[in-house]
Amino acid sequence: MDISDLNEMKPQGKKPGSGFGMRMGLLIGTNIAAIALFTGVAALFGLEPSSIIAITIFSAIFGFGGAFFSLAMSKKIALRSTGAQVITAPQNDVEKWLLDTVGRQAAAAGIAMPDVAIYPSDDVNAFATGAKRNDALVAVSVGLLRNMSADEAEAVLAHEISHVANGDMVTMTLIQGVLNTVVILIARVLASAITSAMGRGGRGAYFILYMVLQVVLGFFASMIVMWFSRRREYKADAGAAALSGAPKMIGALEALQRQHPGQPLPDEVSAFGIKPGVPTGLGKFLMSHPPLEKRIAALR
Repeated sequence: MDISDLNEMKPQGKKPGSGFGMRMGLLIGTNIAAIALFTGVAALFGLEPSSIIAITIFSAIFGFGGAFFSLAMSKKIALRSTGAQVITAPQNDVEKWLLDTVGRQAAAAGIAMPDVAIYPSDDVNAFATGAKRNDALVAVSVGLLRNMSADEAEAVLAHEISHVANGDMVTMTLIQGVLNTVVILIARVLASAITSAMGRGGRGAYFILYMVLQVVLGFFASMIVMWFSRRREYKADAGAAALSGAPKMIGALEALQRQHPGQPLPDEVSAFGIKPGVPTGLGKFLMSHPPLEKRIAALR
């Protein structure tokens, strides 16, 4: 990477992160509405009000609890799963460039300086994570630093900074919490209704039926999460274009198109990487990223 060829950043357009509070309100409101809806449905099936309240509380605690625990631990999990090393004091020009570039982009996006790390992988990729906009982690692979130009790497960093500034980690957690709650609630209501209709013979089948319903409903819930994930990638690309310039972001995506498939990111952080996988069949509905050609077309 030729540090001398770097140009000064000239942020333009709308900063990432606007409207985040409204999204949080809508998500929480959606969760409340979903719980109210399925509580009403449960009442129609003849469940006692006390049971409805208990199921609702249980669903919300476990639905949101797991999602927010994962978010709280996201930085530690990401560092451990990728082997990333946080840059505390730059040891060379590349590390200094990384810190300087992320620092300028973070200031332009209106967030605190994230931790910056490099992880050992030949794959050309990067990711961002963290429970707070002002306490995040941005990590890039060794493969990205070796195979991308300074302009392309700058755009990738801007993409990850946009994820942080947009509050995507929290938003994804809220959506996952909503869907977890709804899945648990519906599975319990349906399992109770079906086994009640079966009479005494259905009592022993409750747990098995509940688990099967959770798996099936969870699969469809994952499609919704990934649909939202694909939409936020377009917004992060737009944020990167505002921070580093659209030509640089297009160049970075085109560089990714030229790369051969490498080792993917661990599941814990794959949704927040820059590089998508290439699933087929039903897997297309579980893609966390849109196809690269669609992202390039949107920027153009």
